Amino acid sequence: MEKEYTLSIFTENKIGILHRITTIFTRRKINIESLNTSESEVRGVYRYTLVIRVTPEMVEKVVKQIEKQIGVLKAFSHEEHEIVHQEIALYKVPTQAFANGTNVEMIIRNHSAHILTVEPQYIVIEKTGHKEETQELFRLLEPFGVLQFVRSGRVAMTKPMKKLTSYLQELEEASSPGEQTIQ
Repeated sequence: MEKEYTLSIFTENKIGILHRITTIFTRRKINIESLNTSESEVRGVYRYTLVIRVTPEMVEKVVKQIEKQIGVLKAFSHEEHEIVHQEIALYKVPTQAFANGTNVEMIIRNHSAHILTVEPQYIVIEKTGHKEETQELFRLLEPFGVLQFVRSGRVAMTKPMKKLTSYLQELEEASSPGEQTIQ
């Protein structure tokens, strides 16, 4: 049975690595539902966070195949209960929507959203949360005329406390041949 997985992929900063990673999904006909890239806590190591919907067997195969790519240091798959995650959404609505009473203001407050900028023609609203929460706010703002809407990819951290540097050290030790002492 298919379910949602969040993949955390740690790489060197190499040109073309994202293309090689996404090709793995394309060949297996797996849709990437969300993608985010950023620096990690380790200098020179980059994090790709992807959301996919596949079977447990398929996610294992994909993670193993990703780890075989040159420049990929480590890849992990996580289920919902193993991570803390958020997305950010921006909504541009006409300034006029605020002139007709406080409905829009109440919607914004009730959804813990924030006004980022007020311009003569439009107002930009920001909402941080899970996809369902940002989509719900979009649904409520839609009658007021949403001019633009954008949502980021998922940003996620794992709940377990093992540091990335621990995994990198294990990889280094595994790839170094054992030292032999001459007697």
